Amino acid sequence: MAESNKFNNTPEKPVVLLSPLDWGLGHTTRCIPIILELLHQGCNVIIACNSTQKALLIKEFPELVYVHLAGYNLKYGKNRWGTIVRLILQTPKILIKINNENTWLNIFLKSKQVHCIISDNRFGLYAPGVHSVFITHQLYIKTGLGRLTNRLVQWFNYRRIQRFSTCWVPDQKGSPTLAGELSNPSKLPAIPVQYIGALSRFTPCKAEKCAINLLIILSGPEPQRTIFENLLLPFLKQQPGKTVLVRALPAENSGARVEGNLTIYNHAPASLLNQLICDSEFVISRSGYTTVMDLLKLGKKSILVATPGQAEQEYLATHLFTQQLAYTVPQNQFALSKALEAVKTFPYRQSAFDMEVYKKVIGDLVDQIKK
Repeated sequence: MAESNKFNNTPEKPVVLLSPLDWGLGHTTRCIPIILELLHQGCNVIIACNSTQKALLIKEFPELVYVHLAGYNLKYGKNRWGTIVRLILQTPKILIKINNENTWLNIFLKSKQVHCIISDNRFGLYAPGVHSVFITHQLYIKTGLGRLTNRLVQWFNYRRIQRFSTCWVPDQKGSPTLAGELSNPSKLPAIPVQYIGALSRFTPCKAEKCAINLLIILSGPEPQRTIFENLLLPFLKQQPGKTVLVRALPAENSGARVEGNLTIYNHAPASLLNQLICDSEFVISRSGYTTVMDLLKLGKKSILVATPGQAEQEYLATHLFTQQLAYTVPQNQFALSKALEAVKTFPYRQSAFDMEVYKKVIGDLVDQIKK
C-alpha cells in the first residue's frame, strides 16, 4: 500500500495529478466535478491523459496543465461473445499497460513534485511516499463468465487496489445503491474505502417544457459505438418531432448539422449537453455508469442499451430496470418504435441519491495534504 502521510513541505497550493482510464469517455467526464472541486479547494491540478481525453477536458479546463499518458486502446468485438473473447485475449496487453503507466509515473515524479495522485481505474498510478486515491464503482467485477471467474477477477482487482492509499467509490453505501453488487460487495479491499456518492458534472434542470422529443447520446468504445449509431440513424431521420443525436466524438468538429427534424452534434461540451438533456422528454444512451449518474441527477426518463459483451453495463441495465430507474432493452432486441411505445407506460421512479458527498471527501483530502 502506498504511504499516505508523507506531505512534508507542502506548498500553499497542493499539486494533484489526476488521470482517468480511457475506456470510452465516462471515466473522463465523471472526473470533471472532482477537478472542479479540487480547483475550488485551491489545488493545482495536472491531468495525465491521451489526446482524445485531452480534446474533451481542454474545452472545460483550458488553463490546466496536460501531460500525455498513453491509453489502453482496447479493441471490442462486433457482438457480445466477440467482445468477451477479445477482452480476454487482451489481458496480457492490459497488464503491460499497467506496468508501463507505473514506470511512467515514477519517471514523472522525479521531475515534478506531486502531493496527491487521483487515479480513476488506472491500476498503475501509485507511488511510495505519495498519497494515492483509486476511484472505482466496480469493487466486484462482472465478467459474464460466471461467479468463479468473477471471484478470481475480484481477487486480482483487490491486489491492485490495495497498492493505493485509499479507494473512493462513486455510490452510496448500503441500500439503495446505484451500482448494486458492483459497488457494495460482501467483502471490501483491505485499505480505507470511502463512498463518495454519485458524481455528475451537470447542474439540475429548471422546470421547463421539453423542446426536444428524443435525445440520443452515443458513447463507449468502437466498433460498438458506430454499430449502434448505424442501427439508429435510418429511424431517427423518420422520427416525428424534434430529435437530437450526440455522437460523442470530441476530436471532431462540434458544430450542429440539421437534417429535417434531426439535429446531429459530433460532440457537445458539458454545458450544451446539460441543456440538451434538460430540454429532452426521453434520452436513449448506453448504460455506462457515468451516463446513468448524469441522467439520474437531471431526473430524466431514459432508455438504456448496454454495450454488447460489456458485462458491467448488462448488469447495470438489469439492476436499474428492476429499481424502475430506467427502461432497458438489449441491443439485439432493440427497435426504436417499440421502445418509445413501452416507455409511455413504464413506471419510472425518481432517484434519491446524494450528489454532493464527494465535496466533503475532497475537502478532507486537501486538509490532510496541507497538514
